[in-house]
Amino acid sequence: MQPNRSLVSPTSHPALEHELEQTLRRRGEVGGHLGQLEALALRLGLMQRSLKPRFTDPQLLVFAADHGIAVEGIAPADTPQTHEQVRLLLDGYLPLAAFAKTQQLELSVVDCGVASELQAHDRLLMRKIAHGSRNARIGAAMSADQAQAAMRAGMQLGQRLRGNFAVFAGLGVGADFSAALLLSRLTDCPLTDLLRSGPDMGRDELSRLVRLGQAALARHREAVEPSPALAALGGFDIAMMAGVMLVASSRRHLLVVDGMAACAALMVASRIAPAVTDYCVFCRSRPHQGLDQALGLFHASALLELGMDSMDGTGATLAWPLIRCAAALLSDVADDHAPPEDQRFDSQHGELDADPLAGFSGPALY
Repeated sequence: MQPNRSLVSPTSHPALEHELEQTLRRRGEVGGHLGQLEALALRLGLMQRSLKPRFTDPQLLVFAADHGIAVEGIAPADTPQTHEQVRLLLDGYLPLAAFAKTQQLELSVVDCGVASELQAHDRLLMRKIAHGSRNARIGAAMSADQAQAAMRAGMQLGQRLRGNFAVFAGLGVGADFSAALLLSRLTDCPLTDLLRSGPDMGRDELSRLVRLGQAALARHREAVEPSPALAALGGFDIAMMAGVMLVASSRRHLLVVDGMAACAALMVASRIAPAVTDYCVFCRSRPHQGLDQALGLFHASALLELGMDSMDGTGATLAWPLIRCAAALLSDVADDHAPPEDQRFDSQHGELDADPLAGFSGPALY
């Protein structure tokens, strides 16, 4: 299935790229070269179709959901429940909340499918599709209708998203395992590589998790396309993230992808609109070897490597000042030779249809 029109425009623009490179060359001649920061600045200019990229109203989106396969004992016994992690984050007890406040990132937690009822909070967006997904080892994690509803909810959220910068992170017991299943199915990456957490992981535990994952993959062996694979193996958080990513990238937003669940969502989105990856930078908040493999699937590396072991989204929040500095390298450094106007390159994006899925031919996405 292919869309009958481009939902997301590629960032490639040779004339603009030449101008940006010339600008960065002049910056380097005066102030010295800044290595990877220059490469990031170039990408930001291409994303925004501008010689002077700028960001407004930066968003931190944490997508929370429970995964039915967690009943198989895939998480350590002392792991806090999803609703407990959400409450700690919303009440400011986690570093991610403090870092977001310090960096003036607007934090929103999206309840995509938390098993428990959550108390109202001004930073909590209620988009619950169901009270957790089902166990993918026994049946489909979501019905086709549920998966489509989650993705539509994400696309609608993307249409209402303020600003042009968003961090994407998942939160939920079982999210990494579901993401590993989905990534393995869509890319043929060995499941063992995605589930191995590190050298300290016991061989018996890894073998148990691989057997469990292989049983789920075997049950859904026919779900090989993105839509049925997402419904069979994914979760409400992954589906909703993918929907937001599609719309946000169509509006030329920068997407900062942090964690396994966000990588799985991006893989789904990129199978629908390949150019979505043009608008992504990657961060990490944990030293998980499976995440190394997930990043490798996009030929990417994390923007910062700080040796953290924290909640997804933390690394992206700490990378936000670096991203702003990359944009400032083009937008705020004085340059006597810069073009007087930044109008030669079209910075406008196409608006999506009123029905965000109306641009696709054939049946619905799911």
